[in-house]
Amino acid sequence: MVKRKVQRQARKVLGEDTVALVWCEIGKPIPTPPKSVHRAAGKGRMKPGHHWLLYVGGVLFFFVVVPMMLLDKLGDVLDRGPSHGEGGSTRNRTAGSPGPDSDDSTRGIFDGDWNLTAGQLLLRWYGHSPNPKRLVMLTGDRLCLAASPRRTLSPTKADDFRITAEFPFSEARIEAEAGQPRGFATFRIRFADGSWLELGRLAEPEDADHFLRTVSA
Repeated sequence: MVKRKVQRQARKVLGEDTVALVWCEIGKPIPTPPKSVHRAAGKGRMKPGHHWLLYVGGVLFFFVVVPMMLLDKLGDVLDRGPSHGEGGSTRNRTAGSPGPDSDDSTRGIFDGDWNLTAGQLLLRWYGHSPNPKRLVMLTGDRLCLAASPRRTLSPTKADDFRITAEFPFSEARIEAEAGQPRGFATFRIRFADGSWLELGRLAEPEDADHFLRTVSA
């Protein structure tokens, strides 16, 4: 459960106590928008930032691990000697197999219309913060989205977040079911123009359970 300093910051930025709050993320990569739409929105980043240790790990993998794997593979090939008749059929099967469906990896994030509220939010999502986590806060009459400027954060302790978007309940509402399996729970923000945005990876079980019970009541 979030610490009291997070609750205090929420009260400070909202001007009132929250009814429920939860840290969450977009569960899949944001689809690539049309170039004209992206340009009109300021060409903001469409992917989250990563901690510097991840880049160090990538460099070590490609310059240390990969060469070792290639050398090991080369040794196996030299030990076996030339082989005939198998490579062609394998290559043919590989070439003929269907590639991954790029639509499957991005389906279900939002309604697909970049010009409506959900699409416009996504176009600026990582412009507010490179961190993928967002804090959804509910008061008695509005829904607010907040983000921390840091690349890494602890959902229980982060207290430097600021509001990035807010909507009265007449313009946005939460659609969710209580009792969803932890680790797989999702909810949607449904906007008045018919667009919707799906969020998941809910942090802190107590906050997630309370949030889902509140919005599904």
